[in-house]
Amino acid sequence: MYLTYYGANSWLIELGQQRILVDPWLVGSLMFGSMNWLFKGDRTTPIDAIPEAIDLILLSQGLEDHAHRPTLKALDRQIPVVASPNGAKVAEELGYTRVTALAPSEVTTLAGQVEIRALSGAPIGMQVENGYLLRHLPSQASVYYEPHGFPPGDLDDLGTVDVVISPIVNLELPVAGAIIQGKKTAIALAKQLRPQVFLPTATGGNIVYEGLLTSVLKAVGNADEFRRELAQQNLTPEVIEPEPNTRFSVAIAQSVAP
Repeated sequence: MYLTYYGANSWLIELGQQRILVDPWLVGSLMFGSMNWLFKGDRTTPIDAIPEAIDLILLSQGLEDHAHRPTLKALDRQIPVVASPNGAKVAEELGYTRVTALAPSEVTTLAGQVEIRALSGAPIGMQVENGYLLRHLPSQASVYYEPHGFPPGDLDDLGTVDVVISPIVNLELPVAGAIIQGKKTAIALAKQLRPQVFLPTATGGNIVYEGLLTSVLKAVGNADEFRRELAQQNLTPEVIEPEPNTRFSVAIAQSVAP
């Protein structure tokens, strides 16, 4: 298994021969609409090139930090897309022709090689967005991805998972509370899924943020605290903070299907 972390929520996951681009933000700034006064993210080092030979774009949500319109406009509209219903609407509006909307508990398969199971994720407005369980069918290697720290209620039904990609910190707003709640849920996630590798997401990468929202956002937790809490619980996943924009391999022991 190979992965590349592009910062924020963006990953390239390679399972067997399948290359899956997850929640990509690869070009331009990150903003919600045109409100750069509210929130704006920029990379300190631009990504050299958009990755090639993408077999699938996987979108967990329809918001800009998951379905980034400038990036989606820069990608080939013939690439298949699997997305939450809100993410699927964005892809269809931009002209993608092979879009599959998955609600939580629904399943699809990529090229007969990778099973993609949608899981309930973060509540955004009136909509519950997606997390995903990816399973490479020939090897049974598995990846859990959810970018806000909102695991599904039926987590026990998933069995063990080889690699977990989920936040380990909270991002909190006054009054509204945690919009990312990794510090609250990451330990329970590790305890239930027993991953061999845990990859923090959502807050990493060489990115500078500005705007009104960043002045009131409060980050709680860090990787060292997470490792100490894992040790206290006798949990042993390897916690990897990947170098952004660098492909790396994850060696996992033989998986057992749940």
